[in-house]
Amino acid sequence: MTPRGRRARLSAAVALASALFAGAAFAVNPGEQLPDPAQEARAREISAELRCMVCQNQSIDDSDAPLAKDLRLLVRERIKAGDSNGEVLSFLTDRYGEFVLLRPRLRGETLLLWGFAPAILVLGLAGYAVWAFRVRRRSAAAQGLTEEERARVEALLERDVEPGRPG
Repeated sequence: MTPRGRRARLSAAVALASALFAGAAFAVNPGEQLPDPAQEARAREISAELRCMVCQNQSIDDSDAPLAKDLRLLVRERIKAGDSNGEVLSFLTDRYGEFVLLRPRLRGETLLLWGFAPAILVLGLAGYAVWAFRVRRRSAAAQGLTEEERARVEALLERDVEPGRPG
């Protein structure tokens, strides 16, 4: 490989790495960071659990939206005031509701949210099982029949599923 080709590959790799890590690099500005590394680590941990209300599928730690910046500053203010991680999260959920959490807590009002995906999965599997049973039953019924009987069964099944006609 020529030196020019190596430089081109290196440039492409650097550009790709920059693009991949650009969002997180610009989200938390140096002016926002706390001077105490332990407090800053706590702030980052809490911020990773909070949803950006603008981006919605991104944490406030990763978002560069103005509202996310305000929430990051609020988290850092509460940490400087001596609040524990739980107290900071409680303060924010009291103020903004459970929606501010990327992973809402399991409660009565969030039960539907937590149960929705498993319920859809169970309904999908049940639907598939019913479909597979009907296909298997149809193919089993068709085995051992003459061509005339098979055509008659197909005609009856087609008539049975005719649109606008009750089953």
